Amino acid sequence: MTDTLAPDRPAPSASGTDWAGQAEQRVLDGALKLAPARGWTWPMVRAAGKAAGFSGPETELLLPHGPRDLAALLSRRHDARALAALPDPGTLKIRDRIRRAVLARIDAACADDAATRRWSGYLSLPLNLPLALSLLWDSADALWRWAGDTATDENHYSKRAILSGILAGALALRLHSGPAEAEAFLDARIDNVMAFEKWKAGLSAHDVMGEVARALGKMRYR
Repeated sequence: MTDTLAPDRPAPSASGTDWAGQAEQRVLDGALKLAPARGWTWPMVRAAGKAAGFSGPETELLLPHGPRDLAALLSRRHDARALAALPDPGTLKIRDRIRRAVLARIDAACADDAATRRWSGYLSLPLNLPLALSLLWDSADALWRWAGDTATDENHYSKRAILSGILAGALALRLHSGPAEAEAFLDARIDNVMAFEKWKAGLSAHDVMGEVARALGKMRYR
């Protein structure tokens, strides 16, 4: 790929600089500007690549799965921004940790409001549901780790499944009903998390995934 780089484009550094990662972020920056009008599509990805200085083939080499790759990059960017905005969890009770973590995550997503709406609509499509669930799981895992969770038994998985549902529902409400509704939903669901052992006893994995799917559906149709 280095042979095809334009003269004014920085080449991969021999010192180990993550050139590909930086290039992906440049394309993502372009996508955030283009997605509100063009949607989360392959034509948008190619246009974002062109805006970042890449040819069509270079963009496809960098992001072989196109909009799926960019969807994952945006979710990880929002995860990173949320974690960077959070305080030292050691000074907070667990309820406050979870509340702040979820609010920080949806604040990060809503900072790119217009693009996030198209991103969430793309992820709500049935074909993309496995990707949506995977990204939600990763976000929930990052937030639980920040909160200090060290569970290695079945609680590890149950907590992340539950928080995935909370994240999906809170983001859907924030995007389509506003912050007050999102916070009311979050506060009600935190009560569930605090009563975790009792609540999970009557909750199946199918129930949790069904709730996540319903939240994603709201993102698509509202």
